[in-house]
Amino acid sequence: MAPSRDRPEDFGLSETEARRRLAADGPNELADPDRRTLAGILLEALTEPMSALLLCGGVLYLVLGDTTEAIVLFLFTTLSIAITVVQEARTERILDRLRDLTAPTALVARDGERRRLPARELVRGDLVFLGEGDRVPADLRLVDARDLSIDESLLTGESVPVAKSILPAGAAPPAEGDPATARAGTLVVRGSGHGHVEATGERSEIGRIGRSLRLLEPEAPRLRAQTRRVVTLFAVGGAAVSLTAVVLYGVLRGNWLEALLSGIALGMSMLPEEFPLVLTVFVAMGAWRISRVRVLARRGDAVEALGATTVLCTDKTGTLTRNRMTIVELRRPPGTPAARLADPARVGAPAPEFRDLLADGVLASARHPHDPMELAFHDLAAAWDLDPTAGAELVHEWGLSDRLLAVTRVWRRPGAGRLAAAKGAPEAIAELCALDPTARTALLAEVATMAEAGLRVLAVAAAPLDERALPATPLGLPFGLAGLVGLADPLRPSVPAAVAACRSAGVRVVMISGDHPATARAVAARAGLADGDALTGADLERLDDDALAARLDRIRVFARVRPEQKLRIVRAYAARGEVVAMTGDGVNDAPSLKAAHVGIAMGERGTDVAREAASLVLLDDDFGAIVAAVRLGRRIWDNLQKAMAFVVAVHVPIAGLALLPFVFGLPILLGPVHIAFLEMVIDPVCSIAFEAEPEEDDVMARPPRDPATPLLSRRLIAWGAIQGVVALALVAAVELGAVARGLPVAEVRALTFFALVFALIGLVFVGRTFGATGFGLLRRPNPTLALVLATVVSVLAVSLLWPWASALLRFGPLHADDIAVTVAAGMATILVLEIVKAVVHRLERSAGPRGTALPPA
Repeated sequence: MAPSRDRPEDFGLSETEARRRLAADGPNELADPDRRTLAGILLEALTEPMSALLLCGGVLYLVLGDTTEAIVLFLFTTLSIAITVVQEARTERILDRLRDLTAPTALVARDGERRRLPARELVRGDLVFLGEGDRVPADLRLVDARDLSIDESLLTGESVPVAKSILPAGAAPPAEGDPATARAGTLVVRGSGHGHVEATGERSEIGRIGRSLRLLEPEAPRLRAQTRRVVTLFAVGGAAVSLTAVVLYGVLRGNWLEALLSGIALGMSMLPEEFPLVLTVFVAMGAWRISRVRVLARRGDAVEALGATTVLCTDKTGTLTRNRMTIVELRRPPGTPAARLADPARVGAPAPEFRDLLADGVLASARHPHDPMELAFHDLAAAWDLDPTAGAELVHEWGLSDRLLAVTRVWRRPGAGRLAAAKGAPEAIAELCALDPTARTALLAEVATMAEAGLRVLAVAAAPLDERALPATPLGLPFGLAGLVGLADPLRPSVPAAVAACRSAGVRVVMISGDHPATARAVAARAGLADGDALTGADLERLDDDALAARLDRIRVFARVRPEQKLRIVRAYAARGEVVAMTGDGVNDAPSLKAAHVGIAMGERGTDVAREAASLVLLDDDFGAIVAAVRLGRRIWDNLQKAMAFVVAVHVPIAGLALLPFVFGLPILLGPVHIAFLEMVIDPVCSIAFEAEPEEDDVMARPPRDPATPLLSRRLIAWGAIQGVVALALVAAVELGAVARGLPVAEVRALTFFALVFALIGLVFVGRTFGATGFGLLRRPNPTLALVLATVVSVLAVSLLWPWASALLRFGPLHADDIAVTVAAGMATILVLEIVKAVVHRLERSAGPRGTALPPA
């Protein structure tokens, strides 16, 4: 009797019905997010305080006729805006990568015929056929599964493929998951099957992850937020002081033009143009430095944030482990001499009985497998120079079934007759071998011992056969137990040392896995994670936020965790004030990677979705590179504080010299062009020297800094102010002395300007380290410092000797004795401040120990 065309399980949907559903539900793809226009992104970038200040400064210089300075500021504005636009575009690319994970085509039944269609045309109810190596194109409800196994690590983190089967009518799916479903984006590694589409596009599991990514608003980078506050504060303060000075000068002296010029100079002296520039340089150089240890910084400020990390949430599969199953133990039947072979990959010439066990396991596997466990059999056989399938012919095979969780293959071997080889669940192999109760109990005891160590255990059996016809099932064949095979997803070699280094740096490592709790605990133990509690996803579901927060300190392992639960864990740590870094490689990790302060994706095995959601990518999947990134992040923070303290110090003498004409009635020496030259050329060049400073000695021996620590603390500002006051006093003494000697204004300007620059160079030497005192800091290697000094001296020489430049800056000639005075001002700055350092450090040592990375009081 021919099957009825009214049964869609036989013939699928009609084209008419499929078109109707496609029009109603939309295509099977992730919808485009609400993309902002380029104009909108540009407007947001222009309203950022840093960009707005740069733009206003450029307009101001343009109005004053200083075209060169205006162009420089406009260039920096363009750079800042370009960085913002590039960052915003990354979120859009995440959804594009998610779309790429869906199969481009799918084998579908339409109008009783099988045809291959673009996956975007699938609709609910379509009948889709799956084969080995296929990417599942939509969420399916299976109606047939023939030895079907699917790799779901992309979505669940489970490293072992999941066997699929059809539930009996009316049966409820088990708690650990419905075996009759296949999710979009997963990969068929063995067998075949077909099923009806249950969900497409954003209604699928992978679509729900895409929606959560689009709706997720990551926390703004702390460094950028702190810099924004500092810049805003300086801008408001500078504007207020400048306006007050203009009014007072104009009212008291009656010269409003001179008052306006002096006010502009004073205001520009307090505008922190260097802050965004210094931050950009440090971020860019940090990204370059971390790339040298094979880590890609997709978001530059993430390197600094990693240095402040207090909790590192790491995925297991593909992150701590290789995401490639490996045979780590072989066991012969209980009671057999030399019954156990641990770490067989390191054994060059194993005993014959273990070679026979492995040969039987290979014969029970596909000749060209996709299944990772079967790949493990072939990998070890290749290492042992063993190929039992050479010249053999595959005669028959029985796949997995609900009745028997084992795979059996029958081979005909030249000159050796036929052989049946089987592998599968130990209980199923025990049934095939018809073990008596005593032997069965002994076998399962061995299995339990291996499972407690976190191993995936398969049993192997073999049966010599004659040429008689094969039965309907392998049950009843004369199988003999060959032994047990323990498989595991091995740790990456760098993981234990990296975990230990994180612990010494005060970074708590927490593993989050979709695997079974026993497997997760075993991997955590091998990785060296500190003792602590393990929490399953089911346990997590029963805890409210307060109860979860109360247990976070004790938990080191989360197992059987769903993607949305990973996101909840990251948010729970962040809510406690922790700086959270999250590693991962799968689609299931993308939301938590994006929500974490620092998302770290695997570059080789990581999906494009994970890489696009992350801020750092480990190009070689080397977990140990995280330690190098933490070290570099802490170094960047220390050096950035030094640079910012230098910038604060620089503004004190610049503002002071701009204010002297108001106080003492002196000629105006520093105009907008001089201050722009100092703040946009000299200061940034000097700041680069701090970026190249070596790390402090205790950089990885101290705990992470308090996440609430501001970039410019009161202590740091005070130290910067002290440096600036000393420099101002010395430079002002040079200026007042020159005025007293009756030198022309142009010469006084040049002398004062050069003294100021050399004093700033002195501040660079003083600020190289907060911990060292005296001139021993000169022994710290920093080749960039010599380059910076040469650049600054060259710029000064050009400004004095090139007629066009000296005319622009209104400099008079300087003689050798004048140059000596300016150099002496710089040397005196170093000497006085090093004495101040020594006194402060002595007082602090008498009060108790202090960290070398903190500025002196």
